[in-house]
Amino acid sequence: MKIIHVITDFHPKPYGRYKEDGKGAGVYFRALLVKEFENSDSLKVVLTGYNRYGRSFIDEAFGGLIREEGFTKAQLNERLSYEHKDVKSIENLIAERIDAAERDRLSGNI
Repeated sequence: MKIIHVITDFHPKPYGRYKEDGKGAGVYFRALLVKEFENSDSLKVVLTGYNRYGRSFIDEAFGGLIREEGFTKAQLNERLSYEHKDVKSIENLIAERIDAAERDRLSGNI
């Protein structure tokens, strides 16, 4: 299992969705996740250390794995785990955005 610590392995202040939002944008973090999935059977994302993850970052990074990269929720459930030791609502937001992307996939909206 590969462990990714967002603030040390990616960016100290992840923010935004698109490339235009800067180097800490969700689109770049999603690309990192895809690269790591190519090299590892499972990933654990540790979000602890930063408490201001925005919905747009989370949606692009995690929901985008389904919407843009072709993963399914079942595949992510098998291969991806995540934690934030201090702010559990961030974990809930990730699950919510993955669920929403899966609903979109199943309904043909992506």
